[in-house]
Amino acid sequence: MAAQDAYEQHQLDRLILVPAAQAPLKPNDVQSLAGDRLAMLRAAVEWDRRFEISDVELRRGGVSYTIDSARHFRAQFPGDELYWIIGGDQLPKLHLWREIGALAELVEFIFLERPGFPVRAHPEVPGLRLHRCDGHLLAINSTELRERTRRGLSLDYFVPHKAIVYIHDKGLYREPT
Repeated sequence: MAAQDAYEQHQLDRLILVPAAQAPLKPNDVQSLAGDRLAMLRAAVEWDRRFEISDVELRRGGVSYTIDSARHFRAQFPGDELYWIIGGDQLPKLHLWREIGALAELVEFIFLERPGFPVRAHPEVPGLRLHRCDGHLLAINSTELRERTRRGLSLDYFVPHKAIVYIHDKGLYREPT
């Protein structure tokens, strides 16, 4: 839903979803194999022509730094305006991102507010271009979804149906029996 909100509100030509191999500021966040996360993402959006998926960070492996991916996409789309979509909860941490000054030259940021994370003052990053996305505020996060699965609760209405089927078929996020 967040991707759709950003796509529609900012009238984007395309939206490329990029699963991280390992987020640098969330060292313990990865709970499933890269191939499974990529397959769930494909299952969730394969029918929707507005969205594309890039496995550039998964193929690169290791810690995923946005600057590396931004350089990849700048080389792939040299004449395009590039936007990086983030949750508003990332704004206070943006100054910690690797090579944030160079990144601010390559991309503009679209940020989505998240419930419980009111947007604070914008980070002081020279050249930073920020665009707010006033989309649907959903209090859903990956930790909660993994916990629901572990407890055997339904993911219906939280996750696209084909991704739910994949999670169940692979037995993901369940405690070993």
